[in-house]
Amino acid sequence: MTDTTAGQAPAPVQAPAPVQAADPARERLRRWRLVLGGDQADGTGCTLTGRDAAMDGALAALYGKGDKPQAGRERAAGLGASAPSVARWLGDIRDYFPSSVVQVMQRDAIDRLGLASLLLEPEMLQAVEPDVHLVGTLLSLHRAMPDTTRETARAVVRKVVEELEKRLATRTRATLTGALDRSARVQRPRHHDIDWNRTIAANLKHYLPEYRTVVPERLIGYGRAARSVKKEVVLCIDQSGSMAASVVYASVFGAVLASMRSISTRLVVFDTAVVDLTDQLDDPVDVLFGTQLGGGTDINRALAYCQERITRPAETVVVLISDLYEGGIRDEMLKRVAAMKASGVQFVALLALSDEGAPAYDREHAAALAALGAPAFACTPDLFPEVMAAALEKRPLPIPDPA
Repeated sequence: MTDTTAGQAPAPVQAPAPVQAADPARERLRRWRLVLGGDQADGTGCTLTGRDAAMDGALAALYGKGDKPQAGRERAAGLGASAPSVARWLGDIRDYFPSSVVQVMQRDAIDRLGLASLLLEPEMLQAVEPDVHLVGTLLSLHRAMPDTTRETARAVVRKVVEELEKRLATRTRATLTGALDRSARVQRPRHHDIDWNRTIAANLKHYLPEYRTVVPERLIGYGRAARSVKKEVVLCIDQSGSMAASVVYASVFGAVLASMRSISTRLVVFDTAVVDLTDQLDDPVDVLFGTQLGGGTDINRALAYCQERITRPAETVVVLISDLYEGGIRDEMLKRVAAMKASGVQFVALLALSDEGAPAYDREHAAALAALGAPAFACTPDLFPEVMAAALEKRPLPIPDPA
C-alpha cells in the first residue's frame, strides 16, 4: 500500500469556529427578568426557558408574593406547609445556586414563611445546607424537638462545628501560644530557665569568629510559673435570641481555648439566669445544646457570678459577648466592670462575635463601658484570636474601624 501523503505538506488545521458570546443586551434583560420576577410591569419582555425558568420558579416560591396581591394569575403559590414540597425546593436551590446563596435563601424561607417548625422533621434536616444561622435556629427549637429528630439535629450541628473548628482552631492556638510565650518571657532567667534557641538568635550579632562562639549580652527565658497555667479566660456569653451566631462561634472558641493547657477556660452563658457550661467544654456540641436561646438579659448577675470565681485577677481575661441590652441593674453592672478592671482583670466587651456586620446594641451602655476603659465593639471570628492575644499580653486591643 502506497502512502499517498508521503512528501506532501500536511493539510492546514482548521481553527475551531469561535464561540459566539452572549448578546450583552439580552444577558442584561435576562438578569433583570430574574430579579424582577416576570410580572407584566417588569418591562423586560424576556421569556425564560429551561434552567433559567426553573431557577425563576425556585425564587418565585420564596420571593414571589409581595405585600400587594397581583392582578390576574399569581406568580407563585409559595412553599406552603408541606414538608415534601419544601424538601424538593431545598434540593432545587442547592442545584441552581452556590452554597452561600442557598444559606441566605434558607434563612429567608425560615423568616418569611415560618418554616421553623418543619425543621423538627428529620427529612427536612437532611435536605438543608448546614450553616451557623441554621444552627442558631435549631438551638432555639431543640427543646421542642421530638426524639426522632434530635439525633439528626445534633448531626447537623456537629457538621457545622467541625467545619468551624477546622477553619479557626489552628490559627487560634498558634496566635495565643505566641502571646503566652511573650507574656511569660523574662530578661534575667535562671540558668535552667534560659531559652537557648531564642537567646542565640537574639545575640547573633555578637558572634566572635576567632572563638567560634556567641557571647550573649541578653538572656531570654521563662519564669518558673510559666510551666503551669499562665492565664485564665472567662467567656461570658449572652444567649438571648439575637445573639445566636455569637453563641455558636463562642462555643467553638471556648472548646479551642480549653484544649490549651496553659489557659484555664471558663464558659458561662446567661439570660435572666446563669449557667456554667465549663464541664462540657471538651465537646462544643454539648455546650450548644446546653444553651437556651431566647429570654431576657441580666448582665449584672452574670458578671457577679464570673467575678466571684476569679482567683488571679492580674492573670485573668474576661470576655463579655453581649448586645448590652441590660434587663438587670445597670449601675451595678458598670460597678462590677470597674471593680474587675481596678483589680487587674483585662476586660473585653464584644457586641457580637460573628460575620454578620454591625449589630444592634445599647449605645448608652457601650459608651459607659468605653468611659471605664473597656470599649465595646463587634468582632469577626477571624479577628478574635488577635483580640485575645492582645488581651493576654495586656496590649491595646485591635479594635476595627467603625464602618
